[in-house]
Amino acid sequence: MNHDLTQSDSSTYEDPLSNYDPIDYESKLQLALAEESADVFGSQPFAQVKPTDTIRHAIQSLYESKESSLLVIDDEKLVGIFTERDVLEKVAERYPKLAEHSVSEVMTAKPTVIYETDPAAAALAAIAVAGHRHVPLIRLDNTPYSVASPRLVFEFIQTHYDA
Repeated sequence: MNHDLTQSDSSTYEDPLSNYDPIDYESKLQLALAEESADVFGSQPFAQVKPTDTIRHAIQSLYESKESSLLVIDDEKLVGIFTERDVLEKVAERYPKLAEHSVSEVMTAKPTVIYETDPAAAALAAIAVAGHRHVPLIRLDNTPYSVASPRLVFEFIQTHYDA
């Protein structure tokens, strides 16, 4: 089948989007979740470690940064996330044995991520629906630049909520 438009066909061509009606959102919040990109959560700096850093160092970094998650970065790319939950579930009981092991052994590898161009609703879904407390935000080149947290998502909702 030939899909090329010839001169005689061009007069019958109809743009499939010509009848498109924009979405009528019910609230400012619904509009913001759908239309704003996830990079609205990008103002927060993030703490990081290398996959070869020791678990002792990673826990010390969590404490010193007063953050509850660390992005694990190798060659400027996200390879995992190390959180307070990882400490409690994977390290706490065996800390004396694991302290000098690399964080890559206990981190959450290949975590759920949100791209900067995803809608803001993606962060809400990752946190509220999927149950992740901290979700890395990454650029299209896969370099991380922030972490979405329940606090940041809640502040976003408060800002856009119609009373």
